[in-house]
Amino acid sequence: MASVLILNGPNLNLLGTRQPEVYGKTTLADIEALCAEETARLGLEMQFAQSNHEGALIDMIHAARGQHAGIILNAGAYTHTSIALMDAIASVELPVVEVHLSNIHARESFRHTSYIAPVALGQICGFGVHGYILAIQALQRHIVS
Repeated sequence: MASVLILNGPNLNLLGTRQPEVYGKTTLADIEALCAEETARLGLEMQFAQSNHEGALIDMIHAARGQHAGIILNAGAYTHTSIALMDAIASVELPVVEVHLSNIHARESFRHTSYIAPVALGQICGFGVHGYILAIQALQRHIVS
């Protein structure tokens, strides 16, 4: 059975209480449960993780090679700053779907640039929690095709 890594970056541990007008009231634990349901429905295994530390995220991306068939990444603010995450993704040669709860292109101008997008299979943003479900479905279709 194929496995996917769903990786979440800085401040996402505060979902549900952090800027609910932007990110909603759903917690990261709620998102994990939704992702577990969807991956099981599609016949995938899932590992779900979060870190506020760039190096820890890079280590998890490196460890995914040979263990997972793909990665779903919500890198949070590191999306707009981390060349190191971009290099890690390029290095492991796994399909990556970038996901964001808010529409990063409709927010502050510094959020319009993604260092992840050039090395990602695709980007899903602006659909709230449902973006994770869309990302799982897109990655599963890519893995089996």
